[in-house]
Amino acid sequence: MCTYNGEPYLAEQLASIATQTRQPDELVVCDDQSTDNSREIVAAFAATVPFPVDLHVNERNIGFTKNFERAITLCNGDIIALADHDDVWLPQKLKRLETCFRKPEVGLAFSDAEVVDKELRPLGYRLWESVGFDEKQRQLVRSGRVLDVLLPGWTVTGATMAFRAKFRNLIVEFPTDLPLIHDGWIALLIASVAEVEFVEEPLIKYRQHERQQIGAKERAPYTAPPGIDGAREAMRRSNAYDDLLAIGTQARQRLTEHQDQFNTTEAIAKLDPRLKHLQVRANLPAGKLRRASCVLRELLSHRYHHYSNGVYSAVKDLLA
Repeated sequence: MCTYNGEPYLAEQLASIATQTRQPDELVVCDDQSTDNSREIVAAFAATVPFPVDLHVNERNIGFTKNFERAITLCNGDIIALADHDDVWLPQKLKRLETCFRKPEVGLAFSDAEVVDKELRPLGYRLWESVGFDEKQRQLVRSGRVLDVLLPGWTVTGATMAFRAKFRNLIVEFPTDLPLIHDGWIALLIASVAEVEFVEEPLIKYRQHERQQIGAKERAPYTAPPGIDGAREAMRRSNAYDDLLAIGTQARQRLTEHQDQFNTTEAIAKLDPRLKHLQVRANLPAGKLRRASCVLRELLSHRYHHYSNGVYSAVKDLLA
């Protein structure tokens, strides 16, 4: 758990951890120089529970990404579960996630969450609805195309995940120059070398409040209209392939650096055609004929359908 001025909600989160049906073997807390009573709340909690609570206070404020990195490096267990200081865990969270790791090939597991307001009142939607992890996306994960789902970096929320500590050297240190945060990076890298399990039931109450770092807004479903209207809509929608290229390139570099520790060959082979497609899209020529040739080649290779939004992305690139 990472804390920073979490006094308004921290006690509730700690209480939910203490009442887990499968209690943690340890709780590692890294405080990022809180100016409220967060540290005192953790210290008081530690005196009331049967498991060890290790509180570490950073010498200076390092930000939540690096704070989670430090906390992860200080954990001693075989399975690491991340906790935000402002959520509430449902009683079966740890027990349910632990069952996912009975299969030795599973390296990471995550769940859905109930989205609630600051008073823990349900907001009428779940986390997976907010991030677009719908049945189509879940089927891609089941079929082994997990990197197609996780590359954008927003599917897995850290507060719902657990992973094997043996992958710590692969994920640390976290990059700070990418358009994704630590939870997306963790999920992407571990999914590259191990299986991923997801739990469809909500295992936490994901609190929304004004001081929150990320949050989960209600998401309106997008369905592209047919015909010329669809082409116009595709032209208006922003395309994040430059971001995806940056994420994928750094992920490939990290996987290459750890080939001696993990079996990264298959993951690199899956990443390479996607990166090639993104590179083409990022460097389309200005001339209409040359541009059309590049777009047609990507269409015929089916890479637009595998790695972008199909014909709508192609139309956007062609007419841009």
